[in-house]
Amino acid sequence: MIQSKLPSLGVTIFTRMSQLAMETGAINLSQGFPDFDGPDALREAVSRHVMAGHNQYAPMTGLPALREQVARKVATLYGRTVDAEQEVTITPGATQAIFCAIQSVVRSGDEVIVFDPCYDSYAPSVELAGGRCIHLPLALPDFGIDWDRLQAALTSRTRAIVLNTPHNPSGSLVGRDALDRLAALIRDRDIYLISDEVYEHLVFDGAEHASVLTHDELYARAFVISSFGKTYHVTGWKTGYVIAPRELSSELRKIHQYVSFCGVTPLQWALADFMEAHPEHVTELPAFYQAKRDLFCDLLGSSKLAFTRAAGTYFQLADYSAIRDDVSDVEMAEWLTREHGVAAIPISVFYQEAPKDLRLVRFCFAKREETLRLAAEKLCAI
Repeated sequence: MIQSKLPSLGVTIFTRMSQLAMETGAINLSQGFPDFDGPDALREAVSRHVMAGHNQYAPMTGLPALREQVARKVATLYGRTVDAEQEVTITPGATQAIFCAIQSVVRSGDEVIVFDPCYDSYAPSVELAGGRCIHLPLALPDFGIDWDRLQAALTSRTRAIVLNTPHNPSGSLVGRDALDRLAALIRDRDIYLISDEVYEHLVFDGAEHASVLTHDELYARAFVISSFGKTYHVTGWKTGYVIAPRELSSELRKIHQYVSFCGVTPLQWALADFMEAHPEHVTELPAFYQAKRDLFCDLLGSSKLAFTRAAGTYFQLADYSAIRDDVSDVEMAEWLTREHGVAAIPISVFYQEAPKDLRLVRFCFAKREETLRLAAEKLCAI
């Protein structure tokens, strides 16, 4: 009998809820993907490069033209000059990038601090590296960092902290003041930072994304991770990137080359072309997704759901206590899917130990207007 390295894990909640939505014919607002396509010019570029014969291995670190476009974007948006050759690595998706970053620095017996609720790939990646996750709950109701608990959790075994902003699933943001405070806490410690910024361009109401790339002290010890899939509405392309100082990038690439070696070649060519031709895409994203958030929230105004509009990402949390306070969020998500035709994600699955009175589910609003209107109609009828 095989002895599992991850004995407590099964199928992810995203797979379960998407499967249930398919089985029941429910509107799928659970898993985080758009129900619309990426830009025409981007998709046409893939065909062009496939037909041009760009179908063999890309360089292990990523297509030079794409790495240059990433470096250019970082300089424009965050004021940081990064070496495209030494500090930018293209990966098959941000989840793999996170995995490789963790494997690069975490050793047996090390501790890695994560903030609950957190994305479900962090802990298994730490465990497979021989480390142990220290789960710190974010402070409700705003999902902010509890600085006293963070300081108390730091020990000689702490090897890394995983930061996620804009935050999935809550939609909260980490501000510049928080980055300064974090830098002061870990200044004299041998601690690395893994900054999951896949929703970097999805910030609303005039807010700015406080990237670790804007912070000299933190960037010196950081892996900053993002996603072309999220930015360009092509999540199925599974293409992301890591930006890290030269020494950290070198260690990450040692892992990356034996996980996948490289990303998909024609997709990288297409992304490089589109980024060069349409740099405005990323600056238009906040308004594009804020309009979807506002539409969805406005439509839910007559429902019994309670919510505060998300500050970032394309997820909206909603408290269902006024509808049913007798069921867990997992039961509620299944009930909504089976009985009312709208699939959502329960928030407790993102915790090691969720608060007992948590009554929140997560909806994805990266959907067409007609999808959001139909889903809201169903939810308002409850």
